[in-house]
Amino acid sequence: MKKSIRQRALELGFDDCRFTSAEAPASAAQFQDWLVQKKFGEMAWLERNAEKRIEPDRVLVGVKTIIILSATYADASPTAGSCRLPPGTHHGVIARYAQFDDYHDVLGERLKLLSQFVNETGGAQTRSLWYVDTGPILERDFAQRAGLGFVGKHTNLISRKAGNWIFLAEILTTLELAPDASENNHCGKCTRCITACPTNAITAPFELDARRCISYLTIELKGTIPVEFRRAIGNRIYGCDDCLAACPWNRFAREGSLMKSHARKNLAQPDLLELLSLDERGFKTRFAGSPILRTKRRGFLRNVCVALGNTADTSALPHLEKASHDSEPLIAEHARWAIDEIKSR
Repeated sequence: MKKSIRQRALELGFDDCRFTSAEAPASAAQFQDWLVQKKFGEMAWLERNAEKRIEPDRVLVGVKTIIILSATYADASPTAGSCRLPPGTHHGVIARYAQFDDYHDVLGERLKLLSQFVNETGGAQTRSLWYVDTGPILERDFAQRAGLGFVGKHTNLISRKAGNWIFLAEILTTLELAPDASENNHCGKCTRCITACPTNAITAPFELDARRCISYLTIELKGTIPVEFRRAIGNRIYGCDDCLAACPWNRFAREGSLMKSHARKNLAQPDLLELLSLDERGFKTRFAGSPILRTKRRGFLRNVCVALGNTADTSALPHLEKASHDSEPLIAEHARWAIDEIKSR
């Protein structure tokens, strides 16, 4: 059964498929401690469904196996992660994973088919539930136990075969399958990811304070970006790849076939002034089918204002002046900050 399921997963475009039991992950205590310290910021759902994340049986009663799948997105955009452009630059940087059609949709279509195949393979009594970064499950921890990769010091999954440019997905099933061998950590003494973080969000090996993370600040945070972090954001307007890009295991990364055809080349280094001019309709049209929609116009243009304040020259001032009168207060406030930053230089 495992062989046929894995073969079907590869046929659907996934780069790897591994199996593990549904027992609670060994990292459960560490996750609970992280919650107690409130390092999740405004991501309250992590605390609300904490018990489900630790005990998969609360998600799917009778679950026996967790099937972990991966799809790589490496090398599709060599400019991703290049956030150190000189002053006077009107280009922003979007995290590499968001330079594709929304991976939730791309992977979800295939995962639905694979889940149906699992049920057919297991028989009439088999029940399965699939997620693409949307369910209450500690997927990186299960992925390590399934042998797909190991959790690095930056708290992301690293594959010795594909680096850390990886999308994860999983199927919880009542079908009992023999687990694959787990993976050991292979970070060694390397601390490149910790050193690379612009905001010191990786407070210690394997410990992340999301409240300091640029990905959190530009995507998950819905309100005002704390002033203390704005300069460190540079020209990143959606997410941050610095800790991922620093990992030496990326020398083994390869472009995945599944995501390749979904790359959006126009998002490699978009023009910030053009983005700042987007109204609500223009924003939705420009980013239709993209994960960037989740920030909404107000959050995205907030980020664009910060990036212009960090990298643009006085030629951007008229555009920011207009934005400072935007009907959305969040955009207006960050535009005023950007104006002050440019004038101070």
